[in-house]
Amino acid sequence: MSESIAGTGLASKSKWSEMSAAEKRVALLTVLCLFGFGVLAVLVTLGKGDDIDRHLLLEFRPGGPDGPPFGPDWFREAAAEFTALGGYTILSTVVFLASLTLLTFRKRAAVLFLLASVVTGSAVSTVAKLLFNRSRPEIVDHLDVTFTSSFPSGHAMVSAFTWLTLAAIAVRFVENEGTRVVLVGSAVALSLLIGISRVYLGVHWPSDVLAGWLFGGAWAGICWLTANRIARSTHRKQELGEGQ
Repeated sequence: MSESIAGTGLASKSKWSEMSAAEKRVALLTVLCLFGFGVLAVLVTLGKGDDIDRHLLLEFRPGGPDGPPFGPDWFREAAAEFTALGGYTILSTVVFLASLTLLTFRKRAAVLFLLASVVTGSAVSTVAKLLFNRSRPEIVDHLDVTFTSSFPSGHAMVSAFTWLTLAAIAVRFVENEGTRVVLVGSAVALSLLIGISRVYLGVHWPSDVLAGWLFGGAWAGICWLTANRIARSTHRKQELGEGQ
């Protein structure tokens, strides 16, 4: 028994030592995101932090719960347009076009990676919503149509892992470090704007969005690390990219 446990520990250390610096950073961030999501899920289930959620949501409504969110009409329209970038219609279209583009370069493994990441992540998001079944905010008017429960935010979660996965695929075939930073940074910024727009439009509690960001980021990290392992073990780096 002790020999088996020791062998498992040595195998884990060996796997960690085989990982690149980038992989170790992503693995650490993934674990932190999963831990943060777990803590937040427990707090929401216990009803802790509701006062903070309410306070932050009302910060977007300086005129009170019955008033509109801050900013002129064009600003509210911009928020609605940002939120659309996290919807299934836009994301599905972008993923489809990205897949076609990758196929023209004969990167079939990258296409499978993209589709598997997005489809499985979307399924997890749906299951999580059904599991927690949290009600939407009722203290302010909703400025967008909703169909599902509130926790975690599907827009925040799905947009996070979709845009991050798209960026991750792009950087796998890019050698310039500056370009890689811009691609990943753009995906992060877009995910943040989409999530904030959900609170601004009054359809999510801030904790819903934070949970979506955390789990979406973790899912993107898990998928990226899995792609790296597959690329090494099957010698398909030409189709999946280096991933460093």
